[in-house]
Amino acid sequence: MTWDHSIKQFEHYLKLERSLSANSIEAYLHDVLKLKQFLDISNHQLGPDAISNTNIREFIEYINEIGMSAHSQSRILSGLKAFYKYLVLEEIVTDDPTALIEGPKLGRKLPDTLSYHEIEQILAAIDLSTPEGARNRAMLETLYSSGLRVSELIDLKLSNLYRDIGFIRVIGKGNKERLVPIGSDALKYMVIYLEEIRCHVPIKDGFEDYIFLNRRGRKLTRVMVFTVIKDLALKIGMQKRVSPHTFRHSFATHLIEGGADLRAVQEMLGHESITTTEIYTHLDRDYLKQVIREFHPRS
Repeated sequence: MTWDHSIKQFEHYLKLERSLSANSIEAYLHDVLKLKQFLDISNHQLGPDAISNTNIREFIEYINEIGMSAHSQSRILSGLKAFYKYLVLEEIVTDDPTALIEGPKLGRKLPDTLSYHEIEQILAAIDLSTPEGARNRAMLETLYSSGLRVSELIDLKLSNLYRDIGFIRVIGKGNKERLVPIGSDALKYMVIYLEEIRCHVPIKDGFEDYIFLNRRGRKLTRVMVFTVIKDLALKIGMQKRVSPHTFRHSFATHLIEGGADLRAVQEMLGHESITTTEIYTHLDRDYLKQVIREFHPRS
């Protein structure tokens, strides 16, 4: 089997059976192509079905020697494991050459967060006198109110907004759906945007159901949301590196600090495993100590 054919089949599998986003699929394919490139420069004329455990180890040593970070090495290895898991599933190979290989040990990096005061500073810096400002206020209020990923925000649909009960239906990773509450402030600015701004935008065919649109009537891009937040942070002289994910992290952190149940936060964030959500419990040690003091019988 050739590399081109197997990579193409792997792409179809990720798209049709795993229902992954275009960005995730691109990342997986990029990881496999890295291995192919290594084999080419090493003069190893091997197809994907002829790769051994030794070849994989040599590749890992190579990306380590060229200075690739431990996180990047781990991500690439994860992509290769997914690729060979697929080849085994399709009975293209009988043995997985990545099975016994472990990635580098990674420390758990705590996510960057903003305080509630910093969130308010950013929101207050938005010029509400412009159509874009009204849209951006609704957009960032929603981002912080509901803890959405940037991809979930730009794909938000009118048909998935339930104003009467204060919920939005979100399509997350792997096309998994979840219902998430939207706060009263976010809903207020959303209604203002929809009824006073969006209704005057000349909407292009195919974008009628998307909530957040650019001035040309198309849905916003991820880059546009990043740019809006970056410009606002610069405007108020904020030194922190702020992104849409910072709002998501802040949403989760503020809930945990306020005493929210971890399972509820997991559900709202759309995390498949609660261990992913648990990282937020490390952000407020004082809160955890307070819980022990208040509720443990021996404290």
